[in-house]
Amino acid sequence: MTTEHPLGIQLYSVRDDIGPARLDGTLARLAGMGFTHVEPYDILSDPAGLAAALRRSGLRAATAHAAINRLDQKAVLDAAELLGIKTVIVPMVDPKTIADRAGVEALAAAVNGAAALAAERGIRVGYHNHDFEFAQHVDGVPVYDLFVSLLDPAVVLEVDVYWASVGGADVFELLPRLGDRVRFLHVVQDREPGNDRPVLGVDITGRLREILALGTSVEMPVVEVVAHHSDVFPLVESNAAYFRKQVNA
Repeated sequence: MTTEHPLGIQLYSVRDDIGPARLDGTLARLAGMGFTHVEPYDILSDPAGLAAALRRSGLRAATAHAAINRLDQKAVLDAAELLGIKTVIVPMVDPKTIADRAGVEALAAAVNGAAALAAERGIRVGYHNHDFEFAQHVDGVPVYDLFVSLLDPAVVLEVDVYWASVGGADVFELLPRLGDRVRFLHVVQDREPGNDRPVLGVDITGRLREILALGTSVEMPVVEVVAHHSDVFPLVESNAAYFRKQVNA
């Protein structure tokens, strides 16, 4: 981790609370919980408004989810520059498009092309996984392994440890094998307050400290709370408290 011990949160976690009338209040609430960064998932709708709101909150955005492989690449990079974002991460693809080698090769080519263009402006491109990249196989290997082998080394990886686990990966083997290509981790302490059942159904919460320790090249862990059954903020706050302790341990 960096000396600042940054801690991010994917704004999709609070997607119901970041409309125009609620953005400032939600960002202030996240900053008060101890997050230093947010990871936006929409930087095209109103980048100037988001930049102003971030300045008011004191939060920063070093990364963003944006499908630069298929969106207007100039618009994405312009927005990233305005927001001070240095890494644009492909958030998800349709699983059907990478069901065979040709599809995986096409995706890798598109991401590599975007990375080359972004590099001209001092911005990196990354990729964020879900479960299907590990659950689907091509030529006897997980799609994720084939895909990563085809990526330019300049493309960084944001490993979502829970989705990787859902897909059948052993993250304790995966992270050391990927090495310094992993620059960001998506993490979640998968418990709702007062509920011992894992929300996502994969119980590695007790080993999150080990996971963070494996990511020696990780620049920032990013909390993402996707599934919740009630008010999301108690779960976000419990994650903030847990991971503040981990990154400052």
